[in-house]
Amino acid sequence: MRFQLLGPLSITDGQDVVVLPPSKPTALLAALLIRPGSVVPTERLREAVWGVEQPATAKAALQSCVLRLRRIFAKYGIEDQAVVAVAGGYRIDADAETLDLLHFRQLVGRAATGGEEPELYTLRAALSLWQGPLLANVPSELLHRDEVPRLTEERLRVLERVCDIELERGRHRDTLVDLWEVTRVYPAHERFSELLILALYRTGRQTEALAEYRRIKEHLQEELGIDPRAELQRLEMAILRGDEPRAPGAGRSTVVSVPLASVPLASVPLPSVALASRPVADAEVPLRDAGPEILPDTVPAPLPAVPCFTGRRDEVDSLTALLTQAPPAAGQARARVAVLAGAPGIGKTALALHVAHLVAASYPGGCLLLPLTRADGTARPAWEAAEELRRALPTAPGTLLVLDDVVHPDQVRPLLTARTGGAAIITSRMGLAALVATHGGTVHRLWALEPAESLALLTAVLGTERVASEPSAALRLADVCGHHPLALRIAAAQLLTRPRLRLADCADRLRHDPPARLRLADDPRMSVQLTLDKALERLPPALAAAHLGLGSAAHAPFTTERAAEVLGVGEETAEEVLEQLLDAGLLEEAQPGAFRMHDLLREHARRATASAAGHPQVLLRPPRPVAPR
Repeated sequence: MRFQLLGPLSITDGQDVVVLPPSKPTALLAALLIRPGSVVPTERLREAVWGVEQPATAKAALQSCVLRLRRIFAKYGIEDQAVVAVAGGYRIDADAETLDLLHFRQLVGRAATGGEEPELYTLRAALSLWQGPLLANVPSELLHRDEVPRLTEERLRVLERVCDIELERGRHRDTLVDLWEVTRVYPAHERFSELLILALYRTGRQTEALAEYRRIKEHLQEELGIDPRAELQRLEMAILRGDEPRAPGAGRSTVVSVPLASVPLASVPLPSVALASRPVADAEVPLRDAGPEILPDTVPAPLPAVPCFTGRRDEVDSLTALLTQAPPAAGQARARVAVLAGAPGIGKTALALHVAHLVAASYPGGCLLLPLTRADGTARPAWEAAEELRRALPTAPGTLLVLDDVVHPDQVRPLLTARTGGAAIITSRMGLAALVATHGGTVHRLWALEPAESLALLTAVLGTERVASEPSAALRLADVCGHHPLALRIAAAQLLTRPRLRLADCADRLRHDPPARLRLADDPRMSVQLTLDKALERLPPALAAAHLGLGSAAHAPFTTERAAEVLGVGEETAEEVLEQLLDAGLLEEAQPGAFRMHDLLREHARRATASAAGHPQVLLRPPRPVAPR
């Protein structure tokens, strides 16, 4: 027997399919299968089955629901699978033979090991496992809110890779059916619109290609108040000129079978590699791919724009001064390297790109954006990043590198050593003190925005009239968002899509569980909760557990003594934990020896702790360093 999760939840023996009726046991089964082989806490299972308002006898009711689910298994002769009761929750084991979700991920992983044709064939086979609306028969608000977007993102990444391969091989017509469908289901997804426009143009349908560009442009402006990203604008210009654009997917790395990490900028998708040359008027920039295989006569594509950038004046001035000074002489201590560190979503990438645009004229070799973390949050090895850099800029002197989301100093040391006469802006959640110790430079730790900066950001996005009509509500909304840039951008985007919604009503709504409600329905990546979830997944389990424990404690600065009391460890261990969380961007140092947690991180920790009630405690241990490769 096999469970089918990628569609209506069903059971099949390979010939007959039984679609389970919408019921509490069906919701329970879905909650367990989404985390196969993992212990799902009882509190989360109860919320998945009953929602927020649970019965007074929730514990007994869950046990009864498990019993009903076991009877369903017996009815259909499912003897190999069992709902296992463990301390703190329940678990169901599965593999690629018994669960289509694991089979899908297995195929996607296998696709990366073959040639181009095997990869395309295998990814098509993986997509064929998706059968209709995801969990359509599962009555669970929690699962549809938290899990369906994650799973959907996995499918979209695979579909994007399939379309990239088809376009790279000249099979433009083969992609049209998939691209027409996905752009209508996700009308604000710029990447798929870009691929559809290219496919239409390459099949001689220039009028339809331009009409599709107008559709996505009008949708973004009407719904979000933003313009299409730079790649789409260059594509339209190339079509109008009759140029031959390269496939947008050329040079992109192979797909991975995990959801995208949250993007820190609203509406600024980051390409695998983006380049910026000396300033060129928009009308003079021919369409070129943002991938690493740049032809010798290519004008590099500009870095992604940062819409409505506000605040960070001191940091902007300091970075601009550093990056426009003369290159350091041999043996000079202070290198032109700047590290931007801070919490997830705090605006590190936005600041790096904004400054890179300001100083681009000082770098005749261009500016290059190179992400150092894969979509699943794992660090890219140094050799892979170095090879991509070598192909993108083989010999160009005087370049500015924007090395984004660095996890460990060993990722970037070879990149800095190989480039002389240039500079680098490095973004990381870590302070990267070891890198600064060996290569010099400055460290800029970013915190939440000042209230005036938050209001300026809301005004830039929503317009002066709307913010000025509710000044106190605007300030209250900024407070609810914790003056956190990602949260503010998401809240502003929600308001843009609902022009009649008052800022006061939006603030009141977000005040109740802000991490969960600060998300955009049409783009699962734009979510405070998902961003913070991903941040915790990067930490060693013990350190993540310590973060959750501190976040659930009383609202007050943490001293070593207080942290030791909360975590139940010695003061020496508590001090080490605080330092690691500070370095990871999850704590701020209010004053020497006293640490505090941002309100959004605290609320997220409380929510996660409530959902994970019953997990066994893990002994605290230091994180393992990333092995240089």
